[in-house]
Amino acid sequence: MLRSLVIFQRSLYRGLLGCVKIILHNVRNILLNVRNTLHLKKHQTMSHHFLFPHKLKLLGWVILVPSIVAGLYLTITDADPSWLNAKMLSLFPSKLYGTKQAFSIISVNLAGTLAGVGCIIGGLLVGFSKEKQEDEFIASTRLSSLLWAVFVNYGLLLIAFIFVYETAFLSVMVYNMFTVLLLFIIRFNYLLFQSTKTASDEK
Repeated sequence: MLRSLVIFQRSLYRGLLGCVKIILHNVRNILLNVRNTLHLKKHQTMSHHFLFPHKLKLLGWVILVPSIVAGLYLTITDADPSWLNAKMLSLFPSKLYGTKQAFSIISVNLAGTLAGVGCIIGGLLVGFSKEKQEDEFIASTRLSSLLWAVFVNYGLLLIAFIFVYETAFLSVMVYNMFTVLLLFIIRFNYLLFQSTKTASDEK
């Protein structure tokens, strides 16, 4: 009886994963078709207004890399540096800190907050700063990398919804706040590196 139940659960999980894979594949094809029907030159001209200047990309790396290292260190060691203890405004009630009213002053450790803010600001500057030479290829690569990052991120999140529970799921949600941005940066820079390498090999 137990063996049959285990076999049934495995079959159910495989079926769910198969359905998820098919759904993500279909969504990807739909979005790619939509992208191909757009006039990229028109959207490229508009998108340049939303990009940061190229000089801010280096600043983004300077902020992002230490923030990631600090975040990993805090996660592994569970450290709370006492010199980062401070009183902050909390917009919502928090049972954890014993506050029952909104807009309350609470005592917190800012280590995780600073690491998270650094990851977001640094990631935005790195991912959405102009390249030295912005053209249609760069704009198309940026868009495809962003789409790829969204698909992968929410595919992983969907798997977490099915297989991860309780406090472990809360940890997954915390990481998920940053994975879209980080996956996009990795994919975008990888594709740029590949195109540069291919161009140099052809020469």
